[in-house]
Amino acid sequence: MCDPHGADEASAKTGPNRRTFLRTAGLAGAGAAALAPLGALPAFAADNQQQRNIGRWNPDPDSLQFTLAVMPDTQFLYWGSQNSINSLPQEESFRYVINNSGNDGNPNNIVFMAHLGDLTQDADPSSFQAVGKAFEMLDSRNVAYSVLAGNHDVSGDDTRGSTPYLQTMGPQRFARSKTFAGADPSGYNTAHIFQAAGREWLLLAMDWRVSAQGFAWANQVIKDHPKLPVILTSHEIVGSIYDDNVYPYESGDPENNAVFTGYGEQVWQNLITNNDQIFLTLNGHFWPPGRVTRQNAAGHDVHLHITNYQNRYFGGGGMLRLYHFDLARNTIDVETLSPWILAQEPEQRNALAAQEARLTTSVDNFSMAIDFEQRFSSFIPVTTRPARPANKVLVPGTLAYWRFDQGGANGTPVTGSQQVRDLSGHGNDLTLLSVPGSAADALTWSDDHHPDQPGHASVRFAGGRNPLHGAYLTTGQQAPLNAETFARGYTIETFIKIPLGWDAGNNGWASVLSRWGEAGKAGKSGRNTDPQEPVATLSISNNGREPQFNCYPLNNTYPTTNWGHGLVENTWWHLAVVNDGRHTMLYVEGAPVVDNPSTISVGITSLGLPWLLGGHEYGGAIDMVFLGWIGDVRIVNRPLSIPEFMTGK
Repeated sequence: MCDPHGADEASAKTGPNRRTFLRTAGLAGAGAAALAPLGALPAFAADNQQQRNIGRWNPDPDSLQFTLAVMPDTQFLYWGSQNSINSLPQEESFRYVINNSGNDGNPNNIVFMAHLGDLTQDADPSSFQAVGKAFEMLDSRNVAYSVLAGNHDVSGDDTRGSTPYLQTMGPQRFARSKTFAGADPSGYNTAHIFQAAGREWLLLAMDWRVSAQGFAWANQVIKDHPKLPVILTSHEIVGSIYDDNVYPYESGDPENNAVFTGYGEQVWQNLITNNDQIFLTLNGHFWPPGRVTRQNAAGHDVHLHITNYQNRYFGGGGMLRLYHFDLARNTIDVETLSPWILAQEPEQRNALAAQEARLTTSVDNFSMAIDFEQRFSSFIPVTTRPARPANKVLVPGTLAYWRFDQGGANGTPVTGSQQVRDLSGHGNDLTLLSVPGSAADALTWSDDHHPDQPGHASVRFAGGRNPLHGAYLTTGQQAPLNAETFARGYTIETFIKIPLGWDAGNNGWASVLSRWGEAGKAGKSGRNTDPQEPVATLSISNNGREPQFNCYPLNNTYPTTNWGHGLVENTWWHLAVVNDGRHTMLYVEGAPVVDNPSTISVGITSLGLPWLLGGHEYGGAIDMVFLGWIGDVRIVNRPLSIPEFMTGK
């Protein structure tokens, strides 16, 4: 048993008394009487678990969501010198890892499992024989995993020479593993590279006590793989600041409840702080669980976690800590569960098992926000998608394409003598118009742009309504686009960014793109009709900055309105409106929004008047000018599929 109050290597040989390691696990409350007796083992415990269903090891290496499974100290399951061996809980966890590795689209997508040491209680050869047999389940299915030695498995540092641990779980065990990347000369420190989220990740499994030679080896491994994010596993780095009698450990700060041990400080100085690739460390040994964040020499966060459940029911019962990486959300969601208990029928679980199936306290179930791209940028430079020439964006049916990378220098005003050319070649060029009294820099050129935008530039509008001010762009009176009615469908795309400080009263309902001409003058009336509003407008509402496309089609006297969700400020967004000749869909970042009406909507009504970029007409006059950035704009006379959007490959 790892003793946070002073256990040393000698305990691995003598084997301490089991003590009362269940002392911190309280009985279930109301309803416990209906459960199995406290001492009852699960009904399948006597069965041959090898016959239970086991799927294939089949993780998805490209999914942006994947899981790292972590198994801490399982020592109480293997105490051969005391004739106390029970591999069933651990084997059930192994079965869970395999069956949750991506088979049939399983969302867990477990790609790797890391054991944190103390595989045995007594380091006895008979204990390791049983451990080795249990791990054969993983070996037989080519599961990617790592192990390391804890203080109950070995004594001394990694120069100790041969031991039952090394003979059973040494590097020879991984000779056929596709993820095994090598071991140091001692064999006690190993490196593993697994595939996840379309990239490689390096996991180091380090000995209980690493020598200078071991640290040198680990530093060289990281140096030899300079672009891989690194997860460091060890038996000891940080320990809990709470006494192990506290249960369920809900007091204090759950995000700052661990401290470095003396040896942990050595690991920090010799390996972690100067290797910016190490972003996460995992260790067992102590309890209760905890975590702390510390900045390395580069000033970046390193998340340091302790997880260990040997003091819980059934020595932790082979419990798993699951780290669910989600690179789309820039989040790691962490949960802790016992597959051994979950495999039992609920009515057969005893009182302790019932409450240990899933741990839900803030130290066992939590989320970590990590901007992976930013955190890894020092060793994986962020690759900016290069600008694409206009001819790569001119898909068949393009009627107008405006971009702003041929304008003036960043921050300089757009002037009346400058034109934004229609790169489709159809002559729908844009020119500047200003609200009288507006500042000279009410519309400026900008280098800012959406990361997937073909042109690496935009224009910044500084408009508002209280008082009315700003400048906008317009097509000419004879532009061909003015007469287009899009009877067979259309796609309108643009990129926008709303600045911090956007105000609903002053900036709400400003148009990104609109068509001049009042609905009433086009003969429109009926439900939801405002006769003075424009016949078509893509606007940002005053209620949560929601995009809205409001269009008077050819076939109805009333409008079709599509609503999107609220847009976060200071973030670039791609908007697309697609009509297939019958229905209109609004997309935000390539995702369809919920409020896409089923109304039959054919074309867009035209009075033969110009289009406005950044301006909004009401009652025949400009009443509002946009605030924010507008990037590339493309109008096509047919519906485009999502891969055909300007954000496509």
